[in-house]
Amino acid sequence: MNTDRNMEENDIDLLNAKLAYTIIQSLLDGHEALSDLLVVMSHALDEDTLRALTNTSEWQKYLESKRNMQGVPEQMEKFTKVLKNLENA
Repeated sequence: MNTDRNMEENDIDLLNAKLAYTIIQSLLDGHEALSDLLVVMSHALDEDTLRALTNTSEWQKYLESKRNMQGVPEQMEKFTKVLKNLENA
């Protein structure tokens, strides 16, 4: 059915797309701020403490999170284009 196809193509409305964008951008900003804070804090630690910190599973999870975030700017660019298309529709 044609209406089903249209729903698949536009499975989010403009208001919800803008809300999603705002939420995602806030999360990205928070992640970046946390990364900056960790850099500053790491400078305050002595070498042994820093080595101990970087050998924890929490540090490994943080690094994995950073790796997973590498593609996000490109994805956000695509999402921004979709949002602009919704605004123009």
